[in-house]
Amino acid sequence: MDLSREEVERYARHIVLADVGGPGQQKLKAARVLVVGAGGLGAPVIQYLAAAGVGTLGIVDDDTVSLSNLQRQVIHPTDSVGSLKVDSARAAVARTNPFVAVVGHPVRLSVGNVADVVRPYHVVVDGSDNFATRYLVSDACFQARKPLVTAAVGQFDGSITTLKPYLADSKGIPNPTYRCLFPEAPPEGLLPTCAQAGILGALVGVVGSLQAIETIKEIVGIGEGLVGRLLLYDARAARFETIRYAWNPANPLNGSGLVAAAE
Repeated sequence: MDLSREEVERYARHIVLADVGGPGQQKLKAARVLVVGAGGLGAPVIQYLAAAGVGTLGIVDDDTVSLSNLQRQVIHPTDSVGSLKVDSARAAVARTNPFVAVVGHPVRLSVGNVADVVRPYHVVVDGSDNFATRYLVSDACFQARKPLVTAAVGQFDGSITTLKPYLADSKGIPNPTYRCLFPEAPPEGLLPTCAQAGILGALVGVVGSLQAIETIKEIVGIGEGLVGRLLLYDARAARFETIRYAWNPANPLNGSGLVAAAE
């Protein structure tokens, strides 16, 4: 996919990067990325993927902008309060980069619609704020064989990983699923919501930016991804840590029983 003169100038700092270059920027232009959630995590993801020149951004969110969102959801201006987040995000992308197309999905994902929403995209980025949606999206990405970059945040900490459980490692062992990392969701009400516990606004900028980086790496094909690794960030301690996690043969998506049955 060719780049115009204006695009070459716009993306010049990418194009001079040896690991990206013109071919990498063309991959970004041809890419279709679905962002689940236009809130705290979705805001920096959308902002940086648009600036990077990802050709098509799908944005899923059925919520409207509220005044309490503005402390951290930086793509939404004050005058967008009351409007759909999808519409506000679309306007933000247009301000950032007119070469990026936006497909809005102002819906709540469900078992009935998630497969159709996910199917047209090359990479999915999950910035949702609840386990039910994370399981739903991760299962759908497994079925559709789409890479998923998923993250979560608490008051002062965040985590991020990449899921490609439809592939296996060099030893033929399947990559882990989200259900290998979190076999079961915590009981309803055990974890406080953002409204109840609060959250440091800039934290989502750090974690969402990391999601954007991992997504760009997936598209361009550079570096080492976070498959089988959970990156943890503690803002109070200014510390990053990485823990490894592995495929659980008992998981319901690509567990040993299902693999044996398929053979």
